[in-house]
Amino acid sequence: MSNLRVMIFAGGVLAAGIALAGAGAAAPVGNAAAGASLFDQRCKVCHVIGEGQKGVLAPNLRGVVGRRAASTAFAYSPALKASGLTWTPAHLSQFLTAPMKMVPGTRMVVSIPDPHQRADVIAYLATLK
Repeated sequence: MSNLRVMIFAGGVLAAGIALAGAGAAAPVGNAAAGASLFDQRCKVCHVIGEGQKGVLAPNLRGVVGRRAASTAFAYSPALKASGLTWTPAHLSQFLTAPMKMVPGTRMVVSIPDPHQRADVIAYLATLK
């Protein structure tokens, strides 16, 4: 289960943080501003986020948090189509840790092994409605 925290900082900047609940130690709370920077560096080369924008190499990630996997207009792998996943923050974290381990046969090969960076990227993705 996830816990979405939204905070308004001075200057009207909106940031969202996500705590990922799991067994054992608490997962880090994400920083959406840091996640935006990480997304630009690591994800934007393949993924798009513009409203209505079509992804060529990878799907559009606008609205991905809470969405069923492989449910948008994109040529997804058969493995992801059959996964039955909903992209909760916890599932996104698990997938971004080791995509091919979670969904064998996926075409996603990039991982984010650092839990703080993963939480930051997921917090950023949660702001894209």
